[in-house]
Amino acid sequence: MSKIVVSTWVTLDGVFDANSMNEWFAPFDSLERQQYIRESIHGSDALLLGRTTYEMLSSYWPNLKNNEMDIAAKLNSMPKYVVSSSLKEATWENSEIISLEEIKKLEGEIQVEGSSILAESLMKADLVDEIRLLVHPVIMGTGKRFFRDEMHMKGMELVKTAPIANGVVLLCYRRK
Repeated sequence: MSKIVVSTWVTLDGVFDANSMNEWFAPFDSLERQQYIRESIHGSDALLLGRTTYEMLSSYWPNLKNNEMDIAAKLNSMPKYVVSSSLKEATWENSEIISLEEIKKLEGEIQVEGSSILAESLMKADLVDEIRLLVHPVIMGTGKRFFRDEMHMKGMELVKTAPIANGVVLLCYRRK
């Protein structure tokens, strides 16, 4: 049986837009945040991604061959599952295109990175076990938000909070 963990980085108002990361993500970098991200990746058995996030990550990480940031080797070698109706081929090493139904057959801790549309589908199918947010101390006002009106998940229990350097806060919720 799998444990599906949605993991994302957001601003105080829920923006997770990759196009504006230089404004809300980059300025709050720290060794603590880097360590948390490394531990999160290394603690996962596989990645579950939507098409957009898959295409963004698969254009970057396979080009890194020296275990950059102490996660490149793990990201490149671990199983990666892509839920997409439009992606024709998954070329990143150990990647496979699957359906939402096939997620139920996966084993281990499966981490969903970004992928808000996929996260919404997983919530509707009652497949999300945990949500981990790295909240950055910025209110963007505009930009792509992770949580949309259509997203709904009842009965979340706060299981961990941790302040991280530069005002970033880790919030972890599990379903009850």
